[in-house]
Amino acid sequence: MDESKPFAPSCERNKDAILAVLRHYLNGAADVLEIGSGTGQHAVYMCENLPHLRWQTSDLPSQHAGIRAWIAASGLTNVLQPLDLDVNALKWPIGSTEAVFTANTVHIMSWRSVQALFARIGDVLNPDGLLLIYGPFNYDGRFTSDGNIRLDEFIKRNDSDSGIRDFEAVNELAETNGLVLVEDIEMPANNRLLVWRR
Repeated sequence: MDESKPFAPSCERNKDAILAVLRHYLNGAADVLEIGSGTGQHAVYMCENLPHLRWQTSDLPSQHAGIRAWIAASGLTNVLQPLDLDVNALKWPIGSTEAVFTANTVHIMSWRSVQALFARIGDVLNPDGLLLIYGPFNYDGRFTSDGNIRLDEFIKRNDSDSGIRDFEAVNELAETNGLVLVEDIEMPANNRLLVWRR
């Protein structure tokens, strides 16, 4: 591992499971916006394996150096330099895209930010475009594992407005903003990958 690049073990563990879903759903897409690119690991790995995609990274400026390091080390031309994207901004710095992907973000954001994310999706997502969200979710107000209970407690210690979201509440947000659930996919380690179409 290159020690000059940030490294998230969770990205290493979940990348193949996520790739399998993206390979299925994005086989006909040309471009994708990733919200909250974090270390940049997912972007590089997905583009290595899905060379037809033009992958736009984005995150808050504090994350950009790490994302740029991963892009530079990869030598890939289909991973684009990160945009400064705050989901709470009234206008996002991108015109339109065929798909939006985000991983392990909605339980870290405040609920207000989750609402803003869904409210802005329609501004950037093409008609018939896809929104794909990876992460842990609760169902009927219940945690799906003891590990998710511990995760929820941990992240709420840093920010009481964050936490694992109820699937039903998130899906209601999606429907309110013109998205229709296509599939709710079980993933390893008590995670899900939710796919909506505009």
